[in-house]
Amino acid sequence: MGRRVNSERLYAYLRFGLTDHGGETLFAEVRQVPPGHYLRVPLEAPDRTELVRYWRLVPEEGGDLSFKEAAEKLRELFLESVRLHLRSDVPLGFTLSGGIDSSAIVCAARHLEPRLELHAFSFVAEDEAVSEERYVDQVGEACGVRVHKVRISPEELARDLDSLVRVQGEPFGSTSIYAQHRVFRRAREEGTKVMLDGQGADELLAGYVSYGAARVASLLASGRPLEALSFLLRLSRLPGREGTWKRVLGRLLSPALQPLARRLGGEALLPPWLNASWFAERGVAPSPPSRLLGPRKDHLRQELLEALTETSLPMLLRYEDRNSMAHSIESRVPFLTPALARFVLGLPEGYILAPDGTSKAVFREAMRGLVPEGVPGRKDKIGFATPELRWLRALGPWVEALLRGEALRSIPALRPEEVLKEWREVAEGRKRFDFRVWRWVNLVAWTEAFGVEYD
Repeated sequence: MGRRVNSERLYAYLRFGLTDHGGETLFAEVRQVPPGHYLRVPLEAPDRTELVRYWRLVPEEGGDLSFKEAAEKLRELFLESVRLHLRSDVPLGFTLSGGIDSSAIVCAARHLEPRLELHAFSFVAEDEAVSEERYVDQVGEACGVRVHKVRISPEELARDLDSLVRVQGEPFGSTSIYAQHRVFRRAREEGTKVMLDGQGADELLAGYVSYGAARVASLLASGRPLEALSFLLRLSRLPGREGTWKRVLGRLLSPALQPLARRLGGEALLPPWLNASWFAERGVAPSPPSRLLGPRKDHLRQELLEALTETSLPMLLRYEDRNSMAHSIESRVPFLTPALARFVLGLPEGYILAPDGTSKAVFREAMRGLVPEGVPGRKDKIGFATPELRWLRALGPWVEALLRGEALRSIPALRPEEVLKEWREVAEGRKRFDFRVWRWVNLVAWTEAFGVEYD
């Protein structure tokens, strides 16, 4: 039997960039153990395997803590977690993006270990729009950290793609995974064996812009429409939140109206570059990954819980685990302890996503006085971003060759002429850029690397 593609997962990846949710993979008939489970294999009957759930994340009751008290408690839990994660008999380092999460870990380490020599590793983008170098420098100087900066050319991405695809095993969402791969490579070159980073904080503390829609849904479900409107107005004025109204509308619409709304907004469930008939023949029903409104009033909390255990975080942890272990580095994630997660998810939603739209509100308050002043007050959200469109444009002939080649034509889920047309329109600025372009490139590389069959 060859390595066949899982058509349901292929649709979720190509259209929405989703991987690693649940027990299935992009390989048909190859499964993975979901989070919080182990696999029981009886020695006398090894074909009768059983998945057993051993742990479930249950939010802790926050009680009547004030915002200030919650911040103080969170600071205690965070510092204790970092203290435990600093235990090491080998050289230890940190990833440092310049955002609140990784900056907090570095600053907490300096607070706990005033005389420890600290090394941080940072990807620095050449594009000012996504560069956080000034914040990296600010944290490095304030904490007395030696910062090792990684700069990447587009040609290096093209050169390393095949090996990176093999390291990851399955397709991944964007070129930020390559930047992370290079950061771990640099750490290994410097002799580092253990790395701490801020993975999980965005899922735990509502760091992504999409969570605003869930908070609006919570306020509406709680009978607070004026608060919902005020929150939405203030949130939409923050940097990078221009599409907030559309996300809220998409969440509130009934399932029957969502396909029409997506088409009107230029976000069809089956864009022209997808082969609708191929998916239909395999029983794949195109549908959005959004959650439906139900009787609960804590939509934000439920969305964070789902991101932590089912969707976003399992995907990101796979990327990080593969990238770190490819360079023989143990990666540690201080935000992801049961005690810290249970405490944060038990807090009022307004402590996490503030009335003025500020994300991670209680954590920002907890870090005041520990992290340099400009970092907790940042309103923008960049993350571990790369100048992806600039890279792909610089690699135009290489991208064009991939999208015109036999490998893409061997993928019947895509329509080659439409893919090539769409790429040219994106490259020339006539169509909006998003990660779909990278997913085409990545899928071609994955298909070739693993000899994937599309029956």
